[in-house]
Amino acid sequence: MKSTWRTWDKSRWNHQQWIMEILGLHPTDLNRKVPVFAKTDRISYLPHFEGHKWIIFHAVWPLLAHQGYLYFTGKNLSLLLALVFYSAAYKFNAIREIHQMRELGHQYGYLDGDKHERDQVPDSRVKEVLHSLMSTSTVRPVVSVFLAYKASQAPLSTLSWCLPLEIGLYGTILDFFFYWYHRVMHENEWLWGFHRTHHLTKHPSPLLSLYADTVQEVFDIIGIPIITYGTMKLMGLPMGFADWWICQQYIVWTELWGHSGLRIYTTPPTTATPFLRLFKAELTTEDHDLHHRTGWKQSHNYGKQTRLWDRLFGTCHERIEAVDDNIDWNSPVSLPLW
Repeated sequence: MKSTWRTWDKSRWNHQQWIMEILGLHPTDLNRKVPVFAKTDRISYLPHFEGHKWIIFHAVWPLLAHQGYLYFTGKNLSLLLALVFYSAAYKFNAIREIHQMRELGHQYGYLDGDKHERDQVPDSRVKEVLHSLMSTSTVRPVVSVFLAYKASQAPLSTLSWCLPLEIGLYGTILDFFFYWYHRVMHENEWLWGFHRTHHLTKHPSPLLSLYADTVQEVFDIIGIPIITYGTMKLMGLPMGFADWWICQQYIVWTELWGHSGLRIYTTPPTTATPFLRLFKAELTTEDHDLHHRTGWKQSHNYGKQTRLWDRLFGTCHERIEAVDDNIDWNSPVSLPLW
C-alpha cells in the first residue's frame, strides 16, 4: 500500500491529512526508529490486569463526569447532549489508545517486522480512512444512547451487578455473530466484493481497523452490536446504558489492538478468560494479524474478540511468533493510564 503523503510538503496536504496530523493519528513516528526482531526472539507480554485497568479507567471517566454534572446542576443530559458527550468521549479514548500503541510499537516492534513494515494510510484513501474512524466513533455511541439511554436515570444507576458477566458474554456473543458474518464475507463471491478492500492491507495498523467498503462498515458499526445487544436483553440481562458503554469500551480496545500488529503477547482482557482458557480459545494479536497477512479470499482466524468459534468450527491457523516457548514471562509490559 503506497503511503508517502506524510513526507510531502505540508502545503500539499488536504484538510483530512491535516486532521490526522493534528490529532496524531499515525501508527508510527517517521522520525523515530522501530526495533526489528527475528521471529524466534523472545516476546514481552501484557498482563490482563494492565488491559482491564486501562479499559476501566477510560470507560468510567465519562460516566463519572456525567454523574458529576447531574450532581452539581440537578439536571441530567438531554438525549442530544448525551449523544454529543459520549461520541466525543469515545473518540477521545480511541485516540488515546492509538497514541499508546504507537509508543509501544517504538519500544517493542511489530510482528513480521523482519520482513515488512506496518502499512500506513495509503495516499489515495486518507479521506476514506478518516471517514471510517469518525463514523465508527460517532455511530456506535449514538446507537447506544438511542437504545439504552434514559434522561430520567442517573448514569451510575444504570450499572448493574451483572456487569462482570455481561463483559464476558458480550464479547463472546458478539464474536459469534461476527465470526459467521466475517466468514461468509470470505466464502461468498458476491459478499467478498464488499470485504476485499479491508484485505488490501497485509500488515494492518489500528487506523486501518475499519478500512473497508460502506456495506462492511454498516455491519461492523451498527448491525453486529445491535444484534448482540438484543441477544443479551433476550437472555434477561440488564444491559443498562452504563453497562453497555463499558462493554463497548472492551470491544473497541480489542479491535484496535488486534489490528496493531504489536510484538507483545496479550489476549483480550475479558471476564470470560477462565472459560476461554479451558478451550485454548483466547485470541492473540498475531491471530488476526495472520488473518490479514496469510489470508485472502480463502482465510482463517475469523474471530476478532476470541478464538472460540475458530476453534469450534476448525478455522484456527498456527501461530508463528506468539507461541508459548517464545514468550518472555519475566518481561511484563505496563500501560500508563495517562
